[in-house]
Amino acid sequence: MRLIDETGENVGVVKTEEALRMARQKELDLIEVSPKADPPVARIHDYNKLRYQESKERKKMKARQKKVEIKGLRLSFKMGQGDMDIRKKQALKFLNENDKVKIEMNLRGRERQHKRLAIEKIEQLIQSINEEIPVRKEQNVQAQGGRLSTVIAKQS
Repeated sequence: MRLIDETGENVGVVKTEEALRMARQKELDLIEVSPKADPPVARIHDYNKLRYQESKERKKMKARQKKVEIKGLRLSFKMGQGDMDIRKKQALKFLNENDKVKIEMNLRGRERQHKRLAIEKIEQLIQSINEEIPVRKEQNVQAQGGRLSTVIAKQS
């Protein structure tokens, strides 16, 4: 087995028993770094210290990641222009935070007969948002029973 000591120096090829004895003598652990190499590579190191450093690196990586959330906007078939402007403002805020926006509209009663008008209303909202921030549709407007929905996201 090829052995690397705690300072990073290459000790050379030694027997496994000898490597274990050296690690115990220094009150450290023998860690197998590359088992598939020929000969296998091992390192004398403090295992707890190594685990601590790896967990710190994982935490740093996790902190750098931003999970993309899907924020929801509910529209109504009878919604006026003022309310649409408020929804547009909310959508712009969500999109600027790099979140996706799910736009939903529930159709009740006789409103279900006018799905085409409801889809046009959703498309108008998307178009007005697109005038300020370029967006792309992640999903076309889908109808499930009396519910219409679509997902939009900011273009990269």
